[in-house]
Amino acid sequence: MFALYLASSCLSLSGEFEEPELKSIPPSIQSRDNVNVELSQSTYSLCLYVIGVGLELELYRNVYGQHLAQEAVSEALAEFINDASPEKPLVLSFHGSSGTGKTLVSWLLGRYLYGSAKTSPHVHQFIPTLHFPYPHRVPQYKKELKAWVEGNLTACARSVFVFDEMDKMPPGLIDVLVPFLGSSHVVYQTNYRKAIYVFIRLSVIHLEGEIDSKPFRTFFPINRLALEARQAGRDREEILLDEMEEAQAVFNKSCNGLYHSEIIQEKLVDSFVPFLPLTRCHVERCIRRELCLRGQCHRRDIIEAITGAMTFSPERERLFSHSGCKTVPAKVNY
Repeated sequence: MFALYLASSCLSLSGEFEEPELKSIPPSIQSRDNVNVELSQSTYSLCLYVIGVGLELELYRNVYGQHLAQEAVSEALAEFINDASPEKPLVLSFHGSSGTGKTLVSWLLGRYLYGSAKTSPHVHQFIPTLHFPYPHRVPQYKKELKAWVEGNLTACARSVFVFDEMDKMPPGLIDVLVPFLGSSHVVYQTNYRKAIYVFIRLSVIHLEGEIDSKPFRTFFPINRLALEARQAGRDREEILLDEMEEAQAVFNKSCNGLYHSEIIQEKLVDSFVPFLPLTRCHVERCIRRELCLRGQCHRRDIIEAITGAMTFSPERERLFSHSGCKTVPAKVNY
């Protein structure tokens, strides 16, 4: 309960939304039963520790094959929440191939902070094809997005903003957020620096004219590094975050929602979070989870049938799933 209070600073235990000052330890917390609970410095620090550990456990329980993302996100969040007066908002960049858990992790982050990412008024998700479908309306979208962010930061400084499918974001639109992501902007005297921003990007690069028989060649930098590690006989969990710097550099120069963005040019992203491609074993775990939700954990025949019909690459080794776990729920329902 205390960890939730400290992380979700806009939600008081009396049920009212507010923004308590966290520069010092709250002298007491009013519970729903009108019982005052005194917090010591050690208790306060322990609660912040629980935030990081609890989220990491949540990610390990629900996200498969993503040790890099699990560690990077939980550590970044714990460090950010632990800072009572951060210099800037927390800005995370998730990218990897389809179905690897990027959106799921953003949901779990929101759920851990506010109990629900889908119903909380402090977690905001934007999908370009839904919210910004017309490129010629970018000037209008900029005004609306700026007003939305300012209004919600005024209501709750600890707001979470998730921008999915950044590869489909109209060029130039996302730069309207630049003033909110740095360390100098002020939003109606609100400590906007407590906000969290998540950009979700499909880590794919299209190289024109690479193969005559196809209009373009699809290149996944993260997948390539994972494949090279596998071919070198290394265990998946031996891959380090530092090894992904090359993929980050290549991807930031490619055509995607943040291409030529001031967010990249001004280095406003705090953490590059790579999502590795999923193997057959990971996909089977996703299928089993869906079956268990339906009370059919024992249906090994369904697991084999679904994985057998899925596409894996490279063609000879069949190591990584093309769609990851993205289509699993639909296939299980079918």
